[in-house]
Amino acid sequence: MWNPQSVLVLAPHTDDYEIGAGGYIHRLISGGATLHAMAFSTAAESLPAGLAPDTLAHECREAARRLGIPAGNLDIHDFPVRRFPEHRQPILELLVAARRRIAPDLVLVHATTDVHQDHQVITQEAIRAFKGTTILGYELPWNDLQFSAQCMVQLSEENLQAKLHALEAYGSQMHRAYAKPDVPTGLARVRGVSVGFDYAEAFEVIRWIQP
Repeated sequence: MWNPQSVLVLAPHTDDYEIGAGGYIHRLISGGATLHAMAFSTAAESLPAGLAPDTLAHECREAARRLGIPAGNLDIHDFPVRRFPEHRQPILELLVAARRRIAPDLVLVHATTDVHQDHQVITQEAIRAFKGTTILGYELPWNDLQFSAQCMVQLSEENLQAKLHALEAYGSQMHRAYAKPDVPTGLARVRGVSVGFDYAEAFEVIRWIQP
């Protein structure tokens, strides 16, 4: 089995990667991989009224801690939510710098079929920046109209619970339907059943580099 040692996970907005790949991230860290994460917007404009603008940044750091990502391995940027297409070049430059600094074996991004404009920009620029790297796309079912589950990663009960614990760090997002624990748990069960596991996360194979 392939065991990547250096992994970079990309989230257009805080909480994206925990939803799409939190179980796999915990599994990778538990297996000894070094994880780096980048979030590109704290989406302050989408916060419920009355919360501080940096609420999601604090929640993102706590979620990363719960998954086991070292504080120094998390970068949070503040591009304006829903306007990433206007900022392609600076985003690409950040990704190229990350490639040089981290040299990841694996990059996790949104699937190419995700319809959100910010998600599309990060995925498209990552494909450009990491030409020699394996890239897997994680799913957010409410945005993915034609997701192709080409790679299944088995999750243990511990992996799943770590994912749920990380998502609970986002107190400001608990009003959203996808934040309810039964949603990620149910999806993990469905993905697992399809390949004979109790739980799994599904990924699109965007680029596979055989090590």
